[in-house]
Amino acid sequence: MVNNSLEPIQASLGMRLAVLHRTVFNYGMPVTNSVNTLHLEPRTFPYQKTISSLIRVIPATRMRRFTDLFQNITHHFELPGLHTRLEIESRIRVHNLPLDISAASRAASIDGYRDLSISEQIWPYLQESRWVSRHPEVWHQAIDITREFTTIYEQAMALMKWIHQEFTYDPSATQVNTHLEEAFGLRRGVCQDFTHVMLGLCRAVGIPARYASGYLYNGPRDTLVGAQASHAWAEVYLPAAGWIGFDPTNNTLADERYVKIAVGRDYEDVAPVRGSYLGSGHCRMEVTVEVEKI
Repeated sequence: MVNNSLEPIQASLGMRLAVLHRTVFNYGMPVTNSVNTLHLEPRTFPYQKTISSLIRVIPATRMRRFTDLFQNITHHFELPGLHTRLEIESRIRVHNLPLDISAASRAASIDGYRDLSISEQIWPYLQESRWVSRHPEVWHQAIDITREFTTIYEQAMALMKWIHQEFTYDPSATQVNTHLEEAFGLRRGVCQDFTHVMLGLCRAVGIPARYASGYLYNGPRDTLVGAQASHAWAEVYLPAAGWIGFDPTNNTLADERYVKIAVGRDYEDVAPVRGSYLGSGHCRMEVTVEVEKI
């Protein structure tokens, strides 16, 4: 069990959100040697402060907490004994500040990436990764979409809008291991696929882009897609502003409605729950996500 609390911060600005994420595995027969890695606790980001975080695992076991290569807070645990059920529950509270992108950052061009002080930070997010490759068709499409725009912000907005207009949200079209190239060809998928496509388009034209995973508060209007489970969006590095989220699933910037948990090159680096075990191949997984304003 992990409990990480910070002093409450002024609530006059932004939004406070509470998230419950419960994952339950029910196995057809007793299993053993379960090994799991979690990305469920957020670190503090520029527009997001963690108020509290609690992770509970049943059967009870000791967890190791550490930061990974991308500075994500990571938990690891093992269950060597026999068990027929595994429950992982995360409860977090965050305070999100309003998104503020300066005029200078919105006006920055790709020449801003020549600054050596940021080159090491952005380099991994210009390269290929497991689920995001350099594909000729993606490159040609990215050139066509961005050719009329001169600033990074305008280009990222155009790429986000194109995906939102051209792709259909269809949970039955893809799986968790669907590659960018397949999703690009289908023009269908879920937030994970939309995000991988945007990463590929951005990187193709020299814009550093990384994968962000977390949650989305849909609010009383219930107009956004992806709030029923873990959500994903792309983050683009804007000079002077840093990493700013662009959500192609909803065609909107990732503002105070978004709870960010982890970042990486693609989904491979940020999966909320990843594990393996020995035993029955019959496993039923149930996931519950609730995001509330507090």
